[in-house]
Amino acid sequence: MELDAHVTPDNNDVIPYSGTQPNKRMRKKSMVWEYFTVEAVGAGCTRAYCNQCKKSFSYITDSKLAGTSHLKRHISMGICQVLREKNQQISYPKTDGSQYNANPPKKRPRENSRFTNGISFDQERCNHDIAKMIILHDYPLHIVKQQGFIDFLRILQPQFNPSCLNSIERDCIGIYLRKKQNMLNVINVIPGQVNLTMELWTSNQAMGYVFVRGHFIDSDWNLHRPILNVVTVPFPGSEDSLNQTLVTCLSDWHLEGRLFTLALDKSFSSENVIENLRGLLSVKNPATLNGQLLNQNCYACVLSRLAADALWAMRETISKVRDSVKHVKSSETHKEKFIDLKQHLQVPSMVNLSIDDPCKWDTTYHMLVAACELKEIFICLDTTDSDYRMTLTMDDWKQVETLCTYLKYLYDAAKILTQQPYPTSNLFFAEVSKIQVELTQAVFIQDPFIRSLIFPLHENFDQYWRESCIILAIAVTMDPRHKMKLVEFTFAKTFGENAGAWIKIVEDGLRDLFIEYSTQMFLKATNDDDGDDIMIKETCQEDSIDCSLFVDGDGLSDYEFYISDFTGNPQFKSELEEYLEEPLLTSVEEFDILNWWRVNGLKYPTLSRIASDILSLPVSTLSADSVFDTRIRKMDSYRSSLSSLTLEALICAKDWFQSE
Repeated sequence: MELDAHVTPDNNDVIPYSGTQPNKRMRKKSMVWEYFTVEAVGAGCTRAYCNQCKKSFSYITDSKLAGTSHLKRHISMGICQVLREKNQQISYPKTDGSQYNANPPKKRPRENSRFTNGISFDQERCNHDIAKMIILHDYPLHIVKQQGFIDFLRILQPQFNPSCLNSIERDCIGIYLRKKQNMLNVINVIPGQVNLTMELWTSNQAMGYVFVRGHFIDSDWNLHRPILNVVTVPFPGSEDSLNQTLVTCLSDWHLEGRLFTLALDKSFSSENVIENLRGLLSVKNPATLNGQLLNQNCYACVLSRLAADALWAMRETISKVRDSVKHVKSSETHKEKFIDLKQHLQVPSMVNLSIDDPCKWDTTYHMLVAACELKEIFICLDTTDSDYRMTLTMDDWKQVETLCTYLKYLYDAAKILTQQPYPTSNLFFAEVSKIQVELTQAVFIQDPFIRSLIFPLHENFDQYWRESCIILAIAVTMDPRHKMKLVEFTFAKTFGENAGAWIKIVEDGLRDLFIEYSTQMFLKATNDDDGDDIMIKETCQEDSIDCSLFVDGDGLSDYEFYISDFTGNPQFKSELEEYLEEPLLTSVEEFDILNWWRVNGLKYPTLSRIASDILSLPVSTLSADSVFDTRIRKMDSYRSSLSSLTLEALICAKDWFQSE
């Protein structure tokens, strides 16, 4: 039977002939026929015509069916230019009256599924990805209600339904809770302990926010630094706020008895608060080194305060330099005159002038360094630029150069804290001691300006050095390139004739740590082997073996004999002694200390446990982007308006995403 012209088929690939068997199962209609019409063009030949561009395609030739794949490609891949142009503005109606995008799917969608451009549209996945986008890029939650954002998404996906504010907030919290469980699973199985830092933010709402960050090394010797909690506290707050924050963190993350050190900025904590924290930690955690590790000051905060003090001491001169730089950068005319004079004076410097941000002391340092390199131009600038009226003398420039010399020590030391990946604690002893040496030497310089500038800096830094040098020294002994040698060399320079006493403190601290960790590991192994102990006792009774071989007459265990052997017997060398006596590792430019301890963990099982806790020890409470801040960071008004749970979810989840 011949085909009628301009017939739209009713089944998938063939046109329904009237002679079709009535009991034959009909296949579903392909959506491609919404865009094509078939026509008989001759005996045994039928072609499919695009309804938009009128291009024809083979369909049936001598009863051989060509199928619809090539027709689908014409539509879905944008080959049809007419349809592609229309699709930029409109969508096309389906036979059921709903809207259908110009790119049909290859298969009819299942119930509860929607397809666009040949891809299944998943509203739930879309909502999840929007929540992730909000977390990663600090977008406000109400972006989902902004008309511009809704219009943009609907252009990409007409079937998208925008989420309500409460729904997207729940999605963000859901992501946070799932990732929190993953993080908790990681922390629960780490072999060592956890270090904590506490950083305070303020806000305009008389509220403070304590960021609690964990620092630890996992069983694969990877260093982790996740934000664990963001706790809202009164600001200025009560003395119980920090205590309660710490208790909350220890409880949330199952860290009771697993805290190795705590670091915070002591500038916002009174001595009473610090003593309360120390008392709390000494009750809930082992008194490692008699509590010396439980409360460390923030290194970055110390450096920032020193830099701020130095800049304040020279604020009038620095203000003149800043005004000079602003003058040059205030107009193209001033800039051209400055460049012309530079060429005339043949100043070789290639640095660019920049205006500083007073809240970031490193920007002030860079501004001063650049200005000093171009001081010859500034000195003569009034001769070619009548608008320039600054009065910076040669003595002013000399003092700025002196200031930059000492700011560089602070800048280089702080710069390490911005490195990625985050530096391990063994790297800081050399940097901290370098600052101590330079400031100490400067105090004895006869120049009255240098002495007046440096004396208060040295006084403040010397306090930090004496409080922190022991733990930093212990950290550097875990570096097989240095061990005790760098400590001995440095203490001889910083403490002079008293160096021996300070070196002994480090040696005793190492020994105490080693004994404490050995004891903990032995007790853990004993607890794990309780069943074996019962079997030993039963075997002794059955075979009439004297069990006193395992315990002496005074009740001392075999382990106590073991400890007494390697701590008092000169003929026995402990694991610690063997490590310290082995030759130093040759220094290499790219040395991975964590990988070294991973490889040598079997050789030094106890020391490797100490190293994992010591090397993850944080010297700073600040994130990399806050290292040079001269003010406490402030939470913006929008985030301050969020609930405590939502705020913590957004901040913590973003940090965890980025760490991945």
